[in-house]
Amino acid sequence: MKKQTTTIIKAFLCFSFLLGINLFVTAQTPEKGTEKLIPYGDFNSWMVRIIDESFVIGGNTKILYEVAPVDTIRGDKPYNSSSVSPWRTSNVMAKVSGITKCSISVFPEKRDDGQCVRVETLMEKCKVLGIVNITVLVPGTIYLGEMLEPIKDTKNPQSKLNAGIPFTETPTAIVFDYKMETPGTDHRIKATGFSKIVDVPGRDSAEIYVILQKRWEDENGNVYAKRIGTTVERISENTPDWNNNYRLAILYGDPTKQAGYKSYMQLIPKEQSLYCINSKGKSVPVEEVGWGDTNDKPTHLFVRVSSSYGEAYIGTIGNKFWVDNVRLAYE
Repeated sequence: MKKQTTTIIKAFLCFSFLLGINLFVTAQTPEKGTEKLIPYGDFNSWMVRIIDESFVIGGNTKILYEVAPVDTIRGDKPYNSSSVSPWRTSNVMAKVSGITKCSISVFPEKRDDGQCVRVETLMEKCKVLGIVNITVLVPGTIYLGEMLEPIKDTKNPQSKLNAGIPFTETPTAIVFDYKMETPGTDHRIKATGFSKIVDVPGRDSAEIYVILQKRWEDENGNVYAKRIGTTVERISENTPDWNNNYRLAILYGDPTKQAGYKSYMQLIPKEQSLYCINSKGKSVPVEEVGWGDTNDKPTHLFVRVSSSYGEAYIGTIGNKFWVDNVRLAYE
């Protein structure tokens, strides 16, 4: 059933996943041996946003896709997904120096009788003589959370997100289907928008990043978290055929002492913290202060699937990563 989502946001900082709707609420914890599809994680339902870019950069009409109930939104309105879908994409509307520009790096794609999602690393350019000249490398990404539109600059990209959704369950694994296409070069590109484009050594990888956090807020509105569960996978080889029912075990507690630990499963450094909207309506970092213990339960789940890994604005152009049927397993 279609849902109307055309309400214009009065103030983009009034997003609230911290206090928002938990789309995973169930009467009871799923039984052992079951798998639970993340809402819209079969990627058969897409919202279409139709936006005209500013005349000074060509006035092109762009189509932005969102993982959400089927609907069409027209016009350069900020999009608030929190009431309709747990997912957000890196498809985004920016307004820089009064110029409306869209970035599109996530696409629906037909698969058998349904659809899947394709995330792709590409370069976005915006040039207006004497006003703005931006070249940005954009990894295609889908994630659980919200984007704070419109984007006004490329500074501190994490602060543009309201990362994660309320979640109190303890799944044992994340399960999904995937395939991968990559140029396979041993260098990446860093393009942040306003500084010089530089080469970065090392092969790029698609990344599936899953963390469960127990968050709390102090009297000053600062938000902290313990890491309850972790799984991260990087895929750097071409996989032309679908790898179905791929399973990644979620490690609870401190993963550094467990089989399957990888160095990139560590706590998030303070300077790279995820951001959320606190109870005062302010965007603040979520500072991870340690590992949870066996008695801790999560308050939030963050899942991110990206065509490139690591810092923002770094990757290999041409990386393409397809994902379908994203679900949580309980064993």
